[in-house]
Amino acid sequence: MKTQILNHQQVLQILKRMAFQIVERNFDAKEIVIAHISGQGKAVANLLEKFLVEITKQKITRLTIQIDKSSPSADNVILDATVKFKDSSPIVLVDDVLNSGRTMVYAMLPFLERRVSKIQIAVLVDRSYKSFPLEANFIGTSLSTTLQEHVSVIYQKGKISVFLE
Repeated sequence: MKTQILNHQQVLQILKRMAFQIVERNFDAKEIVIAHISGQGKAVANLLEKFLVEITKQKITRLTIQIDKSSPSADNVILDATVKFKDSSPIVLVDDVLNSGRTMVYAMLPFLERRVSKIQIAVLVDRSYKSFPLEANFIGTSLSTTLQEHVSVIYQKGKISVFLE
């Protein structure tokens, strides 16, 4: 049985708040790099970028991180090489749901090789079942769930909703 946790309007309000938090935490940066993890992370990043562009004059640079979420490893992380950014720019890794943290840890690897100055994590939903020692800096909502429950972020017809199954 699916239970809706967040409707599209609630998601928009949450992402707008997160955009303000990102700007506040990075107010001195000339550029903010939004690096989304492929999949539903792209839909979340699209809306987050829209709000960032509305509220700041800082340059917003977008990157895509291709990674196999079902089996992340250092060998299969691909960073969009066509996009250029300064290593001094803060990196905000964006994904829909943070569960064990495995995908996010591997998504950081290409940035660690470049010696970037700051990496931050923004997620729409934090499930708090981390197997790796990391915490999100910008959290839309935190859910206390059982390990058997599944959180789905559905992007359909231009709208994002969050469900618990």
